[in-house]
Amino acid sequence: MIRPTKPEDAVALIEVANTIGFQPHEIEALRKMLADYFGGNTDSDPFWITDFDDKDGPVGVAYCEPERMTEQTWNLQLIAIRPDHQGQGRGGKLLHYVEETLKARGGRMLLVETLASFERTRKFYAKCGYEEEARIRDFYTAGADKIVFRKVLNAA
Repeated sequence: MIRPTKPEDAVALIEVANTIGFQPHEIEALRKMLADYFGGNTDSDPFWITDFDDKDGPVGVAYCEPERMTEQTWNLQLIAIRPDHQGQGRGGKLLHYVEETLKARGGRMLLVETLASFERTRKFYAKCGYEEEARIRDFYTAGADKIVFRKVLNAA
């Protein structure tokens, strides 16, 4: 079941991030982002979505926020499925849910970013209809390029 994230999901979602390899400083940033979101301490209109399994609880998460100073362009900042639930189509369903939510809000375009070295992730986005838009060399660190994908949701 995919649904909006609830405050009681936070601990499990942090664990999802931990299982996919988030570093300690990234986990701390995620913890703060969730706390700010549920505390109403954000100056934009982000949203969190949870993939909830009846047996295992929260097993996936997506976080999306609007790009400032644009007309309905959104950025998918995080999408993750717990490794023991990957390969079941959950990521595609979660991404589709995000897209449909954005369309209902009038979202025009969704951007997603990933490391160039994450070949499986790049193939996932291409399979979901995203086109590679840009490559920023050495973005994360020397030799770690950022790839930006885009998908038009509602044509102007």
